[in-house]
Amino acid sequence: MPTEDLPAVEFAFPGTLRDQLVAAILAGRKMTTSGLVADYEHDGSPLPAPGLRQAVIDSAGDPVAVIETTEVRVIRLADVDLAHALGEGEGYTSVAEWRAGHEQFWHSAEMRAAMDDPEFTVGDDTLVVAQTFRRVDG
Repeated sequence: MPTEDLPAVEFAFPGTLRDQLVAAILAGRKMTTSGLVADYEHDGSPLPAPGLRQAVIDSAGDPVAVIETTEVRVIRLADVDLAHALGEGEGYTSVAEWRAGHEQFWHSAEMRAAMDDPEFTVGDDTLVVAQTFRRVDG
């Protein structure tokens, strides 16, 4: 499937985490992802919607897969469920593990720089974009 006409999607920042997430997508283990409404608003980007097809970009900047969004829920961070956490494909076995891993990312220097806010934090009421997708390129 040609990827040049598709919008790009990048998971995490280039490097080890992105490489792990892309590998999980390619292996069929990653079927959900979590973003923040605040991040979409900061970038001026629309939220994903079912039917959206995107080219997955690896750390080298190359398209490596195509995914299609099948479901999008905007929920409070405190309301993320176990099915979503397991679908992330990162080996989480509980929502608490998922949340700790994601808070570490969202509170990282890279994320705070991307948000132009050195004090950026998330809490129970932070709105999360809980996206479910499927790989459609093979």
